[in-house]
Amino acid sequence: MSEPEQLTIDANGLSFGALAWGDPDAPLALLVHGYPDTAWTWRHLGPHLAERGWRAVAPFTRGYGPTDLAPDDRYFIADLAEDLLALHTALGGDGRSVLVGHDWGAVATYGVTAREPRRFAKYVALSIPPTPAMLKPWTRRATLGIGARQLRLSWYFVYNQLPGSVGGLDRVIPKLWRDWSPGFDGREDVDRAFAALDSPARRRAALRYYRNNLQRGLKATFTLPVGAPVLYLHGADDGCMQAEIIEHFPDSLPAGSRHEVVPGLGHFMQLEAPERINPLIAEYLGTPA
Repeated sequence: MSEPEQLTIDANGLSFGALAWGDPDAPLALLVHGYPDTAWTWRHLGPHLAERGWRAVAPFTRGYGPTDLAPDDRYFIADLAEDLLALHTALGGDGRSVLVGHDWGAVATYGVTAREPRRFAKYVALSIPPTPAMLKPWTRRATLGIGARQLRLSWYFVYNQLPGSVGGLDRVIPKLWRDWSPGFDGREDVDRAFAALDSPARRRAALRYYRNNLQRGLKATFTLPVGAPVLYLHGADDGCMQAEIIEHFPDSLPAGSRHEVVPGLGHFMQLEAPERINPLIAEYLGTPA
């Protein structure tokens, strides 16, 4: 892994910390992490894309240090999408730019496609399907079991709403990494997550992603359209979100999309097997003009 540059970027009224690889004048590849994770999740993909002619930039999303907390306590999908559009502008992005998101970063990516589908040339989403797909198992008798199992896997959705959940993250975050990527040693990334969530205010911010979008933003969350074709990748052994959802409901992705379920990988696939995931993403993105 080549060591990244560490940037500070002012965008959308916030100061974002970010990691970056590659020529600053090259076309932008914006890489967006999820929960409970950090920009360091792209430490393998960033250099890989830089070698292929991209300026890869991975911001710490709002609330995750060193990025600012949202001053208005807003962590809705629309806010995350607005951040990415503002970062695109602040980083000198153009029509060649590409956007890659994992977990909440994938949801934010869908938010960008819903708002300005032509802002980026190509989109990649990992591990979380379009949000309307999460409800589709309940629409068919044959897939009700998938829906029931997903409810059990998504226990943390409810836990993250509880008033005392901030105090339990020391136990919960390591458990999520173990459960979501079985067999992967995520201790390094757990430590980085805790470093980015190093205060009660930051931990509360990470939980606000769930509290905002699953309370006041519930309808908008589960009706979010995807407005542009996407490469969607999902690990077959993902312990967070079942790969069976996209396998049964591939029409959740818009026309022109591609999806692939990758055997033997869990939720944090970009870290578990970069030698398998990086080429899939790089081939889809192509070489920048």
